[in-house]
Amino acid sequence: MPETPRLVSDVMTLTVVAVGRDTPFKEIVRTMEQWKVSALPVLDGERRVIGVVSEADLLPKEQFRDSASGLSDQLGRQCELAKARAVTAAELMSAPAVTVHPGATLAQAARIMAVRHVKRLPVVDDAGMLRGVVSRGDLLKVFLRSDEDIAEEVRRTVVSCLFPALSHTIHVHVHEGVVTLRGELRDTSLISVATRLARAVEGVVDVEAQLTGRPTTPAGPESTR
Repeated sequence: MPETPRLVSDVMTLTVVAVGRDTPFKEIVRTMEQWKVSALPVLDGERRVIGVVSEADLLPKEQFRDSASGLSDQLGRQCELAKARAVTAAELMSAPAVTVHPGATLAQAARIMAVRHVKRLPVVDDAGMLRGVVSRGDLLKVFLRSDEDIAEEVRRTVVSCLFPALSHTIHVHVHEGVVTLRGELRDTSLISVATRLARAVEGVVDVEAQLTGRPTTPAGPESTR
């Protein structure tokens, strides 16, 4: 079987800039600019993550500067209007924060980011304490893995497991993360399994299965005569 997938704790950034609930608006903006980030965790006095303030939370302050907006339009956007009047992190933040645990897999973190439409996730322990932050860029680090490392893992965890008697005849080639499997099998029904397992190896961009063989068919009444 494939090796244990990499976890958020393997790629997260440990040095995290955060703000307190009473941090004023302009200091939040200055902190984002200084650290070149688009969102900041908001912590309580015990460093528990209680929310996240992002650029999107700050923009209503500028968006509603023009008082010419119609009353009916404003009534339909009460949340944004409230943020336009906010002056501290506690008033601006989105809560509860969308977070992830250090033991989550990179695939799980990627799904959270995609579903919740966020670029960064605070990493918290079971007590909600801030332990790091993981970004989209961190999740992409798996694709920096060398072709040689990927090929070695595919041979060891896919080919050797599925085809132990034929592992010397199944050739694995990897170029720019694309895995090519070549060889002849006795049972072509395993081609889809091999493809799926190879694609699950971290760092793999795609899999091309150039495997041939005869399909295995169950023995029927005619074949036993």
